[in-house]
Amino acid sequence: MKLKVYSYRRSQPVRAVIIFCKVNGIEFEEVRVDIAKREHCTPEFSEINPLNQLPAIVDGEFKLFESHAILIYLACSYPGVADHWYPSDIFKRSKIHSVLDWHHSNLRRGPVTIVQNSVVAPVFHRTFNPERVAEGEKILSAALSKIESFWLEGNGPFLLGVNQPSIADLSLVCDIMQLELLDEADRNRLLGLLTIKSYKMIHRL
Repeated sequence: MKLKVYSYRRSQPVRAVIIFCKVNGIEFEEVRVDIAKREHCTPEFSEINPLNQLPAIVDGEFKLFESHAILIYLACSYPGVADHWYPSDIFKRSKIHSVLDWHHSNLRRGPVTIVQNSVVAPVFHRTFNPERVAEGEKILSAALSKIESFWLEGNGPFLLGVNQPSIADLSLVCDIMQLELLDEADRNRLLGLLTIKSYKMIHRL
């Protein structure tokens, strides 16, 4: 049975999973779930993910949610996925996990807070919240600074100073590119926080 990916394209974790599948030649059926219509809260989708979040996958009889877990599963389960995405070396793999754990509680909170309280607020019947947007910008700025000063240390252009991207690079870049949903002035202002190293990582990926 073909892999099914349950998606909502405005979600950056969803895009990370879809990009990973396409880059690595993993065939899949995309099942689009309209969050604005609360299709993620239906009994049918709750059977796939009781937490009612996206992305989620169904691979045969196996169901899985949370983007990092999905990326790890795909990297380990499908032949032909290059080792650099999720190295077999336990030391390299553990370093990638350290980035992924940091990502969820740091960088991810920035773009999510900004976008959900500005341009997509009407979709979820919320009002524009400038205080929350300002909070998100502070989180984003701090996270980008840490990426530059710590995670991009080394000779290579990607996270952890390596020469080829991992699932951690893909996850972080998809979050940064969520800023593309903003209007041009805000987008350019926030993307202006990126350093040369960060720009190179994004464009190489």
